[in-house]
Amino acid sequence: MPTVPAYTEEPDPELNENGEDAKYKASHAETASLEASATARQRREAPPLIKDLTAGDREPLERALRRKIDIRLLPMIVLMYIMNYLDRNNIAAARLAGLEDELNLSSTQYLTCLSILFVGYLLMQIPSNLFLNKVGKPALYLPTVMIVWGVISAATAGAQSYRGLIAIRFFLGFVEAAYFPGCLYFLSSWYTRKELGFRCAILYSGALISGAFSGLISAGITNGMDGLDGLRAWRWLFIIEGVITIGIAFLAYFILPNFPRTTTWLTEEERQLATWRLEEDIGEDDWTGTEQQTFFHGMILAFQDVKMWILMLLLFCFVASGTVTNLFPTVVATLGYSDVISLLLTVPPYVLGVITTFLNSWHADRTGERYFHITLPLYIAVAAFIIAAATTATGPRYLAMMLMVPGVYTGYVVALAWISNTLPRPPAK
Repeated sequence: MPTVPAYTEEPDPELNENGEDAKYKASHAETASLEASATARQRREAPPLIKDLTAGDREPLERALRRKIDIRLLPMIVLMYIMNYLDRNNIAAARLAGLEDELNLSSTQYLTCLSILFVGYLLMQIPSNLFLNKVGKPALYLPTVMIVWGVISAATAGAQSYRGLIAIRFFLGFVEAAYFPGCLYFLSSWYTRKELGFRCAILYSGALISGAFSGLISAGITNGMDGLDGLRAWRWLFIIEGVITIGIAFLAYFILPNFPRTTTWLTEEERQLATWRLEEDIGEDDWTGTEQQTFFHGMILAFQDVKMWILMLLLFCFVASGTVTNLFPTVVATLGYSDVISLLLTVPPYVLGVITTFLNSWHADRTGERYFHITLPLYIAVAAFIIAAATTATGPRYLAMMLMVPGVYTGYVVALAWISNTLPRPPAK
């Protein structure tokens, strides 16, 4: 009788000697390797020049580093922002200096010229920051856009019609949009979260200082240059401020740095310390190269973050309530004084705003609290708007005007720092 050969199971080439799926094991090993690599990156040691420093040794070094960075960065970026805000909002002062009369603008046409700037501003903000993140050269990019907007601002003096003014204002907003969001991103690449609030306040003080200077400059030009060489005062206003903007931009090329890792005026130890303290604060480095940063990677990260949408709504409401500054000289003129006196009366609210902004931001950084430092000034702003609408007496109305600007912008600056803290690195985001 023939014997039946015993069944012998053929070894599966996909299984190893322990019966495990080799492909699965390889995939599992690869995942574990990636996780280990990520953990290793998170636990990366400090750079060699600073890893042996104690906390006591680092404190004076960090203090000296912050002071060096502050001196190099802050005066220039504040001065640039003063001109950014002056060139954007000087149309409000130009209205009292004869712009509306000479170009035969109706109130609706003037308001359209005022608003069209923000259309260009909105279109360019995100693309500009994406481009800045890609090139990694703020020391070249920010002064260059400043020269362009200075030329456009000076060209406003040549406007002869409503259509011409509309076109100039649109392109002015398109170019100016690069500066403020670029500056916030720039600051967040140099300072830790606990340092950022006060530095944002210093930056935004430029906007408030510009409001004060705008009134003084406009009053001087309106009083002394109206009709000089056949030009109305409002044309001289745009020419003078535009030329000043271009001059400051050329100076900025020689002063502004790029990022800590690529800055030549820091020593090697200072570069390592500046970079490492950012990694300690957030867990990620600043800009390192274009291969790590893409245009759309940061956009995807931002769109997927629900906090971004909430903070965007917060910022929208702040900006909407702050639009009173776009018409502030006109608002003050309703008190019934002459054009020059009205321009001078716009100065004190901005001076008060600078003081309250510094104090509020300093206290917010010191305590680490954000919510009440944002909302309490807004309660004052609401009260100011109600008083302005409810009375016709000169004293209470000017008191309300004194509180409008500080009420809005005192909390706004803390909100900007909160946004930079809440939506931190990577820079592409």
